[in-house]
Amino acid sequence: MKRTLITLAMTLSVAAPAMADQALATSKNCMACHSIDKKLVGPAYKDVAKKYAGQKGAEATLVTHVMKGSTGVWGPIPMPANTQVSEAEAKKLVNWVLSLK
Repeated sequence: MKRTLITLAMTLSVAAPAMADQALATSKNCMACHSIDKKLVGPAYKDVAKKYAGQKGAEATLVTHVMKGSTGVWGPIPMPANTQVSEAEAKKLVNWVLSLK
């Protein structure tokens, strides 16, 4: 029984980051243009995580992109500003994206 609980806990701890803020991303319509592992209108979140991995200031840069939009970062299609996303929500979303492998 103890081994089963440990295995279950390890499984949940591995799966949890992938689902940590997907619900928030869905509720803020981020998933209309982005996917975790496939390019849609915008880049896959895993590609964003890879591009910004280890970069100083990545969180602040991406929070700004989420809230104010961006152009030319991933090609000719601009990312619109997301006025419905608060700074706290943007930070939560960005940290989730950056945690994806």
